[in-house]
Amino acid sequence: MILTSAPSAVGQAGRRGPDVRSDAWVRLEVRPEGGVQVELRSRVERFYGAAIRAQAAALLEAAGVPHAHLEIEDGGALPWVLAARLEAAVYRAGFTPVSDVRPPVTRPSTPPSPRERRRRSRLYLPGNEPKFMQNAGLHGPDAVILDLEDSVHPGEKDAARLLVRSALRAVDFGTAERMVRINQLPLGFEDLEAVVPELPDVILLPKTERPGQVRAAAERIRHILAATELADHTVWLMPILESALGVEHAYRIAGAHPSVVALTIGLEDSPAARGVVTPRAGPESAWARARRVTAARAAGVQAIDSVYGDVDDEAGLRAWAEGARALGFVGMGCVHPRQIRVVHQALAPTEAELTQARRIVEAFHAAETRGLGVVSLGSKMIDPPVVLRARRLVDASQAGG
Repeated sequence: MILTSAPSAVGQAGRRGPDVRSDAWVRLEVRPEGGVQVELRSRVERFYGAAIRAQAAALLEAAGVPHAHLEIEDGGALPWVLAARLEAAVYRAGFTPVSDVRPPVTRPSTPPSPRERRRRSRLYLPGNEPKFMQNAGLHGPDAVILDLEDSVHPGEKDAARLLVRSALRAVDFGTAERMVRINQLPLGFEDLEAVVPELPDVILLPKTERPGQVRAAAERIRHILAATELADHTVWLMPILESALGVEHAYRIAGAHPSVVALTIGLEDSPAARGVVTPRAGPESAWARARRVTAARAAGVQAIDSVYGDVDDEAGLRAWAEGARALGFVGMGCVHPRQIRVVHQALAPTEAELTQARRIVEAFHAAETRGLGVVSLGSKMIDPPVVLRARRLVDASQAGG
């Protein structure tokens, strides 16, 4: 049986209203007979009405819904958004699709994300707000985070999960790395089942406190990829430490699995968990932030800072980002596109640092050419880790900053 609820079941999803854009509201009422009737309200019905109706009919057929009244209030939704809203309504009405109802993959194919890629900025995008997703790549972040956790109301987790899955198939995020912040485990396992087959580059694990949580997520990802014949693909992990216990276990978490590429911090939850009243003042979070950097470096992964929440305070953001770089962080989160430029500038090396890095790299090449095992610059001996950092700095500057 396909039907798992009473024939009079109703399911609805999405948002409606005069202020809604790039979204659609869908109401599906299952009926015992009469075929499928579609009632469409759209400002672009003259141009796209037939396509919208055809898409809805095809999805209902795939879901095994033979008789229904379907209302669609279109607020400028693109096909990938409409597909997610229709699918959510179908599930909420009690149907399990009998064939694939996902939209086709229309985004450009991108190469796998390298472990050491640049992650200066990560732009958070609420997982149930399609209007923020479609053009996010135009702002030039190093990564976008499709968020299924704190930005999504508990009653909308299922719909957001389908919307994010659809976005991963259809949206061109440009050169940005595609990240998904799932919910805290075990709810996050449901998120993984939905999004991992769409091959996001990185999964963020919120409120991580123990290395076992990292290994559990990695194992579930491995099973999902194997089941979809993608066993050779790697989905990276980025644990978020947001509690005192997470900070204490920072090094073990960072080294819990080979797929961990970075360790980051949640400064809104972490201070509260440690009994701190004012999380932004600075000194009370300095030790926890430094601890994360040390743990990340010791485990050989990147250290990524939290977000700076005051969107209007550009000077404060710049000072925070410069302080983050001084601590050893290589990136941070952004809650608004206009923060990206400031973060990139603040995390960029100075000209003096670049000049010194180039001198170190040149000295290393000169030593190699002469067959020397020791690298020196003036009167100073240069250790291999210093050469490696210099080379990364030069490579990053040549790649654009």
